[in-house]
Amino acid sequence: MDRTDLSVRDKDRYRRQLIIEGFGEDAQQRLGRATVGVLGIGGLGSPATMYLAAAGVGRILLVDDQVPEMSNLNRQVLHWLRDVSASRLKVESAAWKIKEMNEEVQVLERCERVTKESISSVLGEAEIILDCTDNFETRYALNAFCVETRKPFVHAGVEGLFGQITTIVPGETPCLRCLFPNPPPRKGELPILGAATGVFGSMQAAEAIKLITGVGDPLMGQMILGDLRTNVWERVEVQRDPDCPVCSGLGT
Repeated sequence: MDRTDLSVRDKDRYRRQLIIEGFGEDAQQRLGRATVGVLGIGGLGSPATMYLAAAGVGRILLVDDQVPEMSNLNRQVLHWLRDVSASRLKVESAAWKIKEMNEEVQVLERCERVTKESISSVLGEAEIILDCTDNFETRYALNAFCVETRKPFVHAGVEGLFGQITTIVPGETPCLRCLFPNPPPRKGELPILGAATGVFGSMQAAEAIKLITGVGDPLMGQMILGDLRTNVWERVEVQRDPDCPVCSGLGT
């Protein structure tokens, strides 16, 4: 949807968000010109991608090197039984459904494992990146890349019914290494309720939309912790580490 003016069809499709206070056609056009990367098309990446597409983000860059498994289906809602049976790549499984959802969104598929060496070539086109991964090795590679290139990214993580989310803008907020100087101990198979990933993946999409449009207040310098088991939510202030090995030398 990379056009100067919205078509009649666009105005009809997006009319419920166009009438949000402060949104309007300018914000919608900014969405249409934006490129958002989604790193990991699983429990978080599925709802995040769906809501980016539904909102009219012009280009969505899908990055994942896996195929869906039966045990993914309780939470990875972009992947269906037919995708498991066909051993279809997650990026392919997600891409055709997103195109059916919104034919004007350009979907870019990258079936690659992201490392600190490859991340620039894989995600370099993205203006904002959603961290929908499930391991800290990849997250640290993403963090270092985004700090170096000053690309904003939205981190989220879910376990069981608990989740966390924050928006990182290099030079303005703590980076991921400030928040997690060392990776947490590796665990076995994590318990996860699909609805929990739906909540936090949707919040990631909302954070990206706020960054693109300027409508609303992103979670910069703040982290939300939510426990769906008890419905207790907490917003905490987070600070930059002056000795952070990744971002301590980065000025505003």
